[in-house]
Amino acid sequence: MSDYLPSFLITWAITALSLWVASYLFKGIKFEGAGSIIIAALLLGFANAIVRPLLIILTLPLTLLTFGLFLLVINALMILLVSALVRGFKVSGFWTALFASIFISILSFFISATIDGGSPETRIQMPSEGKWL
Repeated sequence: MSDYLPSFLITWAITALSLWVASYLFKGIKFEGAGSIIIAALLLGFANAIVRPLLIILTLPLTLLTFGLFLLVINALMILLVSALVRGFKVSGFWTALFASIFISILSFFISATIDGGSPETRIQMPSEGKWL
């Protein structure tokens, strides 16, 4: 358990930072304070870990039909769900949540890549013998 705690805290901090930056870039996202950002980041992590996989399974035919683009809708729904549950976190509508979810995903990816520093555990290794399998 203690091995996973630093990774969890880093992910939580990255999500909170991404939400905070998104609130400055998107006029439709508002936080009343730092506490609501921290709680929203924690709840968004739980929603992405528990609710999102269930929605992906339930909407698999639609996701396949749209070549995966429906996953963007699911991400937006996760942000709207969290904004409905966290007092002090407001999202003005679906389109704001959609574009914010794209931005948050990209920013979180780049922050994570910067923090990891491209360590051998996170880099993709090319096969040394020319064989892919």
